[in-house]
Amino acid sequence: MWLAAGTSADRPRTFKKQAEKDVYDRRGEPEEEEESEDFAKPKHKGTEGLIEIENPNLVKPKNIKAKDIDIGKTTDISRREREELEKQKSHERYMKLQEQGKTEQARKDLDRLALIRQQRAEAAKKREEEKAAKEERKAEARK
Repeated sequence: MWLAAGTSADRPRTFKKQAEKDVYDRRGEPEEEEESEDFAKPKHKGTEGLIEIENPNLVKPKNIKAKDIDIGKTTDISRREREELEKQKSHERYMKLQEQGKTEQARKDLDRLALIRQQRAEAAKKREEEKAAKEERKAEARK
């Protein structure tokens, strides 16, 4: 028993119904059953509908209204943020002590500064003495 290609004698009835639906879809007359299905299942692009993915970048942020915000609620900060705040506070404390001269480094700096001031004062005194001696020699040379 040979059948020619394209004959509908062996085709099951479901294919025939599917072909009729396609004809209606092409005309632009959507069926009511399909409309209700569209609301239930959104159409996905590509393989999006086949695989369930929980990508945090795809999640839209929840918008919170101002009236729903709990003002008394404190937000927990992350470990990195907490460590950064602690670092800043300790640095500020250190700089405050540094200004007051209470840290070891500040004491060393102040000692070094005092030594430099003393050396400069001695050098200035020596220059004044040499200048005075030079003027005396000039005065003696003129006489």
